[in-house]
Amino acid sequence: MKAKKFIDIGANLTDSMFKGVYNGKKYHDIDLDSVIKKSFEFGLTKIFVTGGSLDECKESVDLVKNYENLYTTVGCHPTRCLEFEQKYTDSQKYFNYLSELIKDNKDKIIAIGEYGLDYDRLNFCRKDIQIKYFEMQFELARIHQLPSFLHSRNCHSDFIEILKKNIDVIDKFGAVVHSFTGTPEEAEELLKLSPKIYIGINGCSLKTSDNLKTVAQIPPNRILIETDSPWCEIKSTHASHQYIKTHFKSKKRDKMNPCKMNTKDKNSNENSLIKGRNEPCTLVQVLEVLEAIFSSSSQPPDDLAEIIYQNTLKLFFPS
Repeated sequence: MKAKKFIDIGANLTDSMFKGVYNGKKYHDIDLDSVIKKSFEFGLTKIFVTGGSLDECKESVDLVKNYENLYTTVGCHPTRCLEFEQKYTDSQKYFNYLSELIKDNKDKIIAIGEYGLDYDRLNFCRKDIQIKYFEMQFELARIHQLPSFLHSRNCHSDFIEILKKNIDVIDKFGAVVHSFTGTPEEAEELLKLSPKIYIGINGCSLKTSDNLKTVAQIPPNRILIETDSPWCEIKSTHASHQYIKTHFKSKKRDKMNPCKMNTKDKNSNENSLIKGRNEPCTLVQVLEVLEAIFSSSSQPPDDLAEIIYQNTLKLFFPS
C-alpha cells in the first residue's frame, strides 16, 4: 500500500506552548524540535507555520530557516490589526516592514496571512479597523504574487464582498479560507467565487454533526487540511471523534514541579501528546475523519489523501 503523504497548511509553531509555557507558567523545556520530527514520522512532508503579526512573522521566518520542509506565512491577523496604527504610529511603515520581510525571504514565504476578519473577537480590534487592513494586505499578495491564507469568523457578508473587490488577486494566485466553520451556503458561495479558492479543514471544522454535513458537501478537489496546532485538536466530545483510527496517548504537565514533565506518567513517551496541546502529527486524524465522511458519499474518491496533497501543491507550489 502506498504511504499517505500530508502537508499541514497551518501550525502556530511560535506559540509559547512549544516553549513549555502555558498560561504564563513554565512547565517544561522547549521541545519544538521533537514535535517537528514526530510530525514527519507520521507522514507529514511539509509544515506551514502561520504568522499573525510582524514580530511573530519575524520569529516564524527565523524558525523555518532551520528546517528544509518548513515554510511560513507573513501577514497580520484581524485581531492584531491595531498594530498597523500603534506599533510604529504609521500604517504604511508597518506594511513596508511586512513587505520587506517577504522580499528578503521569498524562498521560505508560502503565502500572505493569516489575514481576514474576525467578528467574534471585536474586543481586540474594531470592525472598521479589521476591514481597512484586510483590504490593505491584498496588496502584499499583488506585489509578491503569493496565495492568501485567510481568516473568517462570523463575518461572511463583509468577507465575501472584500474578496469580490480583490478577485483579481484570488484568480491569479489563489487562496485558502482556513479553519472553516461556516455553513454549507457560505462554503458554496466561496467556492463559486473563484476556482482557486480552497477550504481549510481542521479539528475546529469537525466539531458537530452539522459541521460534518457541511464538509461532506465540499468537493474533495477544493479541500486542504491543517491542525492549527497547538489549538483545534479533535476532542472526545466532538462528533468527528468516532472516526479517528490513530490515537495518541496523553501526558500531563507536572503542576508541582513546573519545569519538568511528570516522569511518573506511564504514558510519557515520544508518541504522547501533552494534554491540551495539539501538534502537527495529529493531521492524520483530520484525514481519517474526512475519509470516513466521504466513504459514505455516492462517489467516494479513490485516494482522498493524494487528492488533498495535490490540491496543496497546486495552490502553494504551482511551478
